[in-house]
Amino acid sequence: MRKSNNNSKRSSPSNVGRLIAMQRAFTGVSAVAVLLGAVILTVLLVKLGKAVIAGMPEKTEPSETFVPIVSTEPVVTETTVMHTELLPADELSDAFWGKLPELPEPEVKHVTHNEVRGIYIGSCSALDRAIELCNNSELNAVVIDLKTEWGLPWMSTNQTAREIGYVWDAYDIDSVIERCHENGIMVIGRIVCFNDSTAAGHFPERSIRDVNGNTLKFRTEGSRPFLSPYNTDNWEYLISIGEEAASHGLDEIQFDYVRFPAGSTTSGEQPYYGPEDTTPSKSAAVNRFLQMARIRIQDTMGVPVSADIFGIVLTSAMDAKIIGQDFATLGMTGIDSCCPMAYPSHYALGTMLGGHTFEYPDKEPYLMVYSVLHESSDIYRQEGFTTVRPYLQAFTATYIGAGNYMEYDYTAMNAQIKAIHDLGLNEFILWDPACKYPDGNYDGYMAVETD
Repeated sequence: MRKSNNNSKRSSPSNVGRLIAMQRAFTGVSAVAVLLGAVILTVLLVKLGKAVIAGMPEKTEPSETFVPIVSTEPVVTETTVMHTELLPADELSDAFWGKLPELPEPEVKHVTHNEVRGIYIGSCSALDRAIELCNNSELNAVVIDLKTEWGLPWMSTNQTAREIGYVWDAYDIDSVIERCHENGIMVIGRIVCFNDSTAAGHFPERSIRDVNGNTLKFRTEGSRPFLSPYNTDNWEYLISIGEEAASHGLDEIQFDYVRFPAGSTTSGEQPYYGPEDTTPSKSAAVNRFLQMARIRIQDTMGVPVSADIFGIVLTSAMDAKIIGQDFATLGMTGIDSCCPMAYPSHYALGTMLGGHTFEYPDKEPYLMVYSVLHESSDIYRQEGFTTVRPYLQAFTATYIGAGNYMEYDYTAMNAQIKAIHDLGLNEFILWDPACKYPDGNYDGYMAVETD
């Protein structure tokens, strides 16, 4: 039997007791340590919390948050106001030519109307005489030709006019304007528009044609062709001449022959302008041209635009329809003035106006002019209507036949001026194609027979 190793250690009851006691002591110490750590941590957290709270701003009453603004007053943003057309919108015209261009109201140059008492002097050969006359009378303006039926009598740079080949140097535009302005005289530039047989021959596609495309000639217009007032290339050509001339310092651009031809064609064929249901009226074509001219020259450049019209259209709706000059609407195109040619010689023998029969209209200059303008006064006195500035007869109409005319001397001219004064009108232009005007005050103050 193998014996046990007496050197082996055994656990006695006393050793076990000491181990247990040590375990209990460690456990107690650990519990105390944990408790002490918890106390220390709690103290630290409390101190930290106080420090954080101490650093916070004092509590205030709740308030609303506002976005900073410049003013407390409400701000209203308005839509840009465009220049207002006096004529109502015409859908047929807009479809045919496109809408009129619009200028922002701040860009529109509102012109100051010039009160004109003028004389026509054509290509300025009578300039010296005109200056002398204006300096010694009530006259204060001259009308010069920028474009006649036959071309431009000044050195225009207009490309179309130069292509046609009818530009010449009858006068220097800058010199004429300078001399007139030095003498306090206004200068009006006249442009003959659609009565242009040379341009119509050069650009047949822009002339008035029949349904087959053949250029027409008109008996009462010297058996010559006309440019079509429907064609916008013609508009561009004429308006561009006005723009160029206006840039030289003219006081007004005046468009003449803004109409369709009167009378029949030499071929017997009728003019064709397009399908009846989609083609605007003749008067719409004339009005739209004048509106475009007004926008580009008057509104944009600040130079007044005027138009010459037949005097007959003031009292005859039939004639107005034929040539496309509807006085009531033409005067609302926004142009600065309108110049009806109220020449007594242009009325037929036996014309009846205002209850009076004019057996020989040319022989009654005062009453003829008075009656024509009086008959139409309700039209041109309406709000928004352009200024009416009549062309008055300053020539002797021998062409109407012996016994039917009288000599138009200073007395006859002044009688017409008195007629417009008696109607409350102050402006006029005297027309003599020969540009010869007698001495006189041209003030209209005279005793005349009125019945």
